[in-house]
Amino acid sequence: MEEVNQAAVTWRKSTRSNGSGNCVEVADNLSGMVALRDSKDPSGPVLTFTLKTWTAFLHAAKQGRVSLQ
Repeated sequence: MEEVNQAAVTWRKSTRSNGSGNCVEVADNLSGMVALRDSKDPSGPVLTFTLKTWTAFLHAAKQGRVSLQ
């Protein structure tokens, strides 16, 4: 997993975030990868994904093929 300089990226929450505190933030302005972090712990760990992997995940989620349990 690549190290992410969190000060150098722009984080955003989902437009579907409802303020319940169960949110993730995504940074997609990185070269060749996408980063995710817990919005409640902005200095905590960051998950990184290649653009190909992230795109495949989003496609599967939109088709209902991702289990959230």
